[in-house]
Amino acid sequence: MQKQRLEGKVALITGAASGIGEETVRLFAENGALIVVADVQDELGEQVVASIGSEKVIYHHCDVRDEKQVEETIKFTLEKYGHIDILFSNAGILGTLSSILEFDLDEFDNIISTNVRGAAATIKHAARAMVAKKIQGSIICTTSVAACIGGAGPHAYTISKHGLVGLVKAACSELGAYGIRVNSISPYGVATPLSCKGLNLEPHEVEDYSCSEANLKGVVLKAKHIAEAALFLASDEAIYISGHNLVVDGGFSVVNRSKY
Repeated sequence: MQKQRLEGKVALITGAASGIGEETVRLFAENGALIVVADVQDELGEQVVASIGSEKVIYHHCDVRDEKQVEETIKFTLEKYGHIDILFSNAGILGTLSSILEFDLDEFDNIISTNVRGAAATIKHAARAMVAKKIQGSIICTTSVAACIGGAGPHAYTISKHGLVGLVKAACSELGAYGIRVNSISPYGVATPLSCKGLNLEPHEVEDYSCSEANLKGVVLKAKHIAEAALFLASDEAIYISGHNLVVDGGFSVVNRSKY
């Protein structure tokens, strides 16, 4: 029987009702974790929980833009399971593609509030819980290949994901004293509901485009691959990895893609 890599560990996953978050819920559950599925998509979140069919996976509404909701979600998790070992701060929004010359600052504020401020709130309150319980936990944030280079996503999204990498490094610098690891994952283009809606494309169209632009050929990047990266960082296999941005992009962000 395969070893369950998160046996008995408590995980809070935001943005967990679909896409990368949903895949991570399923993979963490398979590996023995107790999970709080947090999202604003209540119906989808409840469907994820019902489809897994385990008392070890429960849903809780949380809009990460509202710090009070974040704090209440942490409280809910502690009341249910007693402590938190893993935070996967995955909630995020993409925004629309537009010229920097037509930059929508209202949309920018909402993206920053969700992608950066929301992550900061979840890290703040999850880390408080870990410190109080003396848990040497793992905090993981979903960033993007757009956190590594420009031109790989909408401008506001790119700015937010660069900021999120900075947040991870800042949190790592302090929380290491408590034995808490803080890392991020930067995926290349994945056909999630978020990306399909933002790009107004069908899943196969997103995958076709990503594959055409990819450096690493012969592999179609799926949400499950990002979930596997999160499982590694959450597990004791990554016990001495902190402050790291794990880029899952097949080399896209580090090679010269000019045509010769």
